[in-house]
Amino acid sequence: MDNAVQQTDGDLPLTQLRPITPPTVADHVFEELHANILSLALPPRTKISEAEVAKKMGVSRQPVREAFKRLAKLGFLLIRPQSSTTVSLISEKAVLQARYIRAALEIQTCRTACEKIDADGLAALWSLIEQQREAVAQNDRKKFHALDDQFHREICLRSDLDYVWDLIHESKGHRDRIRMLSLTTSSQRLALEEHVKLINAISARDTDAEPPASPRI
Repeated sequence: MDNAVQQTDGDLPLTQLRPITPPTVADHVFEELHANILSLALPPRTKISEAEVAKKMGVSRQPVREAFKRLAKLGFLLIRPQSSTTVSLISEKAVLQARYIRAALEIQTCRTACEKIDADGLAALWSLIEQQREAVAQNDRKKFHALDDQFHREICLRSDLDYVWDLIHESKGHRDRIRMLSLTTSSQRLALEEHVKLINAISARDTDAEPPASPRI
């Protein structure tokens, strides 16, 4: 071996890892507000204030302020200093970007799933399909939406593509809001049919199967 690239143990170019910190109060406030915005429990143009959120959640205003800044950076809140803070309108540009990201990732994800998902994984996916059928029968949009996400997350996890789901999760928020507005019984049934076709393709190890027309992974 070339001496020029040899290193002793003491010369390893590694940095010391910092202790992993648990979620902060600000993280919890962010997740709560984020979930309510995506589910439209807090619809566009809703006015919210640091003081009101802090009082209802039983926290100080500082973590709420931090959560507001994070949500504003993601485009979900519009903060007007000395005026008001409102939930943003749904951005067409952000929705199209999220759709593009999902479409770009979907083909390779499906191919990898065909190679990696085993019998246990397929059983887990079929179980989620049955739960989705129940949600459709009850016309429970919120439950179906959650199960839809769980289904596609499961595909990524069972395919050792955790990072793909992380990328999707980070970008899909704006699209989630418009999905909640448009998720009818008919669209739920269509999504369910697409899920069944996807599992059948994975079961058949059909890596050339065409992905659903409306990418949801």
